[in-house]
Amino acid sequence: MKAPFTWDYDSDQPYQLKDRTYKKEMRKKNLGSLIKTALVSLAILPVAILSMPFVRPASKFNTSKFFALGVNIDKDDKETLTLLSALGVRNIIVRFPLWEMERLDEYKKFLAQFKEHTILLNVLHDRENIEDLKLFEKNITTVYEAFSPQVNEFQIGSTINRAKWGFFSVEEYMKFYEVAYKVRNASFKKLRLIGSGVIDFEFHFTMHTLFNSFKVHYDAISALLYVDRRGAPENTQLGMNLSDKISLLGAINRLSKKSSNDIYITEANWPLSGTAPYAPTSEHECVDEETYANYMLRYYLFAFASQQINRVYWHQLIAPGYGLIDNRKGIRKTVAYNTYKFMVEMLQDSQFLRLDIERDYHHLQVLKGDDLIQVHWSLSSKEVELENGVNAFSKDGKIIRSEKLNIGASPIYIQRRQ
Repeated sequence: MKAPFTWDYDSDQPYQLKDRTYKKEMRKKNLGSLIKTALVSLAILPVAILSMPFVRPASKFNTSKFFALGVNIDKDDKETLTLLSALGVRNIIVRFPLWEMERLDEYKKFLAQFKEHTILLNVLHDRENIEDLKLFEKNITTVYEAFSPQVNEFQIGSTINRAKWGFFSVEEYMKFYEVAYKVRNASFKKLRLIGSGVIDFEFHFTMHTLFNSFKVHYDAISALLYVDRRGAPENTQLGMNLSDKISLLGAINRLSKKSSNDIYITEANWPLSGTAPYAPTSEHECVDEETYANYMLRYYLFAFASQQINRVYWHQLIAPGYGLIDNRKGIRKTVAYNTYKFMVEMLQDSQFLRLDIERDYHHLQVLKGDDLIQVHWSLSSKEVELENGVNAFSKDGKIIRSEKLNIGASPIYIQRRQ
């Protein structure tokens, strides 16, 4: 990345823009687009909210493809495949920064080892490619040629509503995406393009990317739906918890003709306490490893039960500040690693049945083969009797040998043989 944009390799994100004069000038330049974003959201949001109760489950909801994970070439690529294979995850996302075009062959070699995985390549933008669309046309053509056919899906851009990442308005992003879309249509018709990569609960930006005059289409809508600053996924923001946010996103997406009904959450996690400078937020938002694992699992369970989300990509496998693996002193699996592994083992390839919520008590049910699997958790502790003929497991797969179960914030699996 070129100044004034600089990359923080510890937390895997750009540093905050310090040039206030530059930011002020760019926002003034893009004022018209920012006004359009506000007007579009004012028009669409009420309709989307009213339609939320009528949004049907995704017709393509497939639990075999739901669980997904981010991997990074700059972590420990010698260990990545082994760790990934042990988890049983079939879908991965890999970032490719346009400012690292000279490393293209290195990335190709890195991706070549994931022959058994479906790869979503996240093409990260920079200011140079945003301002010089001819350069971007050349670069995206090279990227398509280099990574397909192994890679069939490309997310164009990411975190488009944060100036430190490079975009200062939705219209800047739309012009950028339009180039990628036209190149795809001209020469790479089999590829799927994913956009628009809005981060957090800022769906007014998502609405503008879905309702505008640009003649483009998304094969899936992506969102970096973090809820970490609110604490638990059950906590609310503007009156909406994670499930409500997903429902609203689904409603917005279905109102637009510019997208299929597919939705990918391409990033989500919680920052880990005591990991600065690797944590992507301040210590105030950070949680311990046990809480992280509980939140992560419950996040997946809510997204799974919504049947609105086709994939959730956890960000990411190896990252000391927020990943499943801490690699500061070798490879150390956090609590969440085994939680993720057992979740995939129990729920991947299953059939969702229902999620019941009574006050603070949650009870999810799936059918996997001949087994009925239940997942229980509660925001207030509750004791239940364990029936005969069933097996109970902790969130990381340890057998619970007790006639009574203490149901709390850490989800418990109950497996009944049919």
